[in-house]
Amino acid sequence: MKAAVCREFGKPLVIEDVNLAKPQASELRVKILATAICHTDISYADGAWGGTLPAIYGHESVGIVEQLGAGVSSVKVGDHVVVTLIRSCGHCRGCSRGMPVTCETSFPLDTKSPLTSKSGESIVQAMRTGSFAEYVVVHDSQVVVISKDIKSASASLLACGVITGFGAVTNTAKVEPGSHVVVIGAGGVGLNSVQGARVSGARSIVAVDLSDSKLEAAKKFGATHGINSGKEDVAKRVQDITDGRGADYVFVTVGAKQAFDSSHGLLAKSGTVVLVGMPAKGVMSEIDPGTMVAYSQNILGSKMGAARIQVDIPNLISLYEQGRLKLDELVTKTYPLEEINEAIAAVKRGEALRNVIVFNNSEIDRWGHED
Repeated sequence: MKAAVCREFGKPLVIEDVNLAKPQASELRVKILATAICHTDISYADGAWGGTLPAIYGHESVGIVEQLGAGVSSVKVGDHVVVTLIRSCGHCRGCSRGMPVTCETSFPLDTKSPLTSKSGESIVQAMRTGSFAEYVVVHDSQVVVISKDIKSASASLLACGVITGFGAVTNTAKVEPGSHVVVIGAGGVGLNSVQGARVSGARSIVAVDLSDSKLEAAKKFGATHGINSGKEDVAKRVQDITDGRGADYVFVTVGAKQAFDSSHGLLAKSGTVVLVGMPAKGVMSEIDPGTMVAYSQNILGSKMGAARIQVDIPNLISLYEQGRLKLDELVTKTYPLEEINEAIAAVKRGEALRNVIVFNNSEIDRWGHED
C-alpha cells in the first residue's frame, strides 16, 4: 500500500510502498477514506517530541472495515468507521473510572508495529494509527461505526479535533450555562471548544487568536467576541466583556508558552484554566500559586477531551444531524495523498482550519480541490 513516511524530522514526507501485517486477535484492517492533518501530526514530524523514525503519522481518520481479526464482533466488514488513537481495554483503573484515554494496558500493537518497508525495515505506527496511508490495522476499541451518509472528510474530524475541543468543555470542565468562556486559539481544536461552549449555554464566548480570519471563523462557530492578541490587550478586553469579573473558564487550545503563561491572568475568582493544546517537549509555564490559592482557581489537563468514543462520537453526530454542530465548515481543502506536503505547508502558513487527505477522487472534487 502507499503511505506518506517520515524519514527525517523537519523534512517532507516521502510517498512509499509499504507492507501492512494482517490483523491479529481483537484487531481489524480499515481502508482509509479520509484522514485530516492535525497540528500534532505536524509537530511530531518536525521532531517536537522526538521519537523513532521512520514513522507514519496521521490519527484523525475515517474508513471502511475490510478484514477482521479473531474475536472481533463489535463491527463487521463493510462498516464505515471513525478511527481514533484511543486504544482501551475496558477494565484497567483508567477505563473503570470512565477515562479510557488514560488506559494503562499494553497491547500487542504497542510493542510491535504492523508496518514495514519493502526491505523489511520496521516503521513506527505513530499515535497508534498511522493513517497517512491507504490502510491501517488497529485494535477494535479504536473505532466507532457511523453512517455511510456523512462526508468522509467531515467525519474524519470526529476522531480528534472535534472530540478534543468539544470534550474539553463538556467532559473535562463541564461548563455550566451562563458561564464566561475564553478560548485561546481559533484553529481546528479551538473552534470545537467554541462549539462546545455554545452548546453548553455559555453567556459569553471569547475567541483569542493572532489571525483576524480565524477570529471571524470563530464567530461563525458561536464566539460572541474575538480578540486579536497581537493588536489588543487581551486581559483588559476580557475584563470589559465579563463586567470586571474575568473568565470562569479559559481553554488553551494551542501549544505556545505565551498562551499558557497568560491564561491565568484572564480568570475570575474560582475560575478554571483547561490545558488542551500540547507544547513541544521541554516547554515550561509559570503561574502565581499564591493568587490561585487565594482566589480558589483551578488548572485542569484535558487529553483528547476525556472522550468515551462509543458515547461521545454518536452524540456529536446527533448534534451535527440536528444542525447544532458544524463539521463540514471545518474542512478548508482536500488533497490526494501525493500532495500531502502541500497540505501540511498550508496548515503551517495558517491558511487552513483543517486540510484533509482523501483517497477518493469524488471527495476531492466535492470539496473544490484544484490541481
